[in-house]
Amino acid sequence: MLRRKLLALLGALALLASGTLIAAAPDIPKPGNKDLCPVCGMLVSKYPNWITVVIYKNGHAHYFDGAKDLFKYLGDLTKYAPGHKATDIAGIWVTDFYGLSRIDARKALYVIGSDVLGPMGNEFVPLENRNDADDFLKEHKGKRIVTFDQATPEVANKLDKGKFE
Repeated sequence: MLRRKLLALLGALALLASGTLIAAAPDIPKPGNKDLCPVCGMLVSKYPNWITVVIYKNGHAHYFDGAKDLFKYLGDLTKYAPGHKATDIAGIWVTDFYGLSRIDARKALYVIGSDVLGPMGNEFVPLENRNDADDFLKEHKGKRIVTFDQATPEVANKLDKGKFE
């Protein structure tokens, strides 16, 4: 795995040196020091490696201290974001565990049941691709890999109880 990461880094550096532009995620705003997770109330900026964000078409953003609270939020917008609708969401971003970069939450894969805990305990660990998810699953004793559509509020609530089936 380390070899693969090193090769990817060298490839990226070669592209930069050649003047080739690398496509990046849109400019995603960072949470302020006082931004609170709308689900649990924690200060989000204290956990930069776990930050997730929902950005609305009007530019408004809601930040979370982990993907688990994100999925609870998406499952009940009327409770956590009165006046906001799913159709108004412009983008959903999570922080990739290995690269610590923002990645599209809908394309990410998530490992559950691992020995890596987030700010709120058991967590959906976001990974950018299948190889990283498979490696993480093996290296951190994960129970399974789920997609965005499989990461429901019900699964999030089971994670809170330490259930990973």
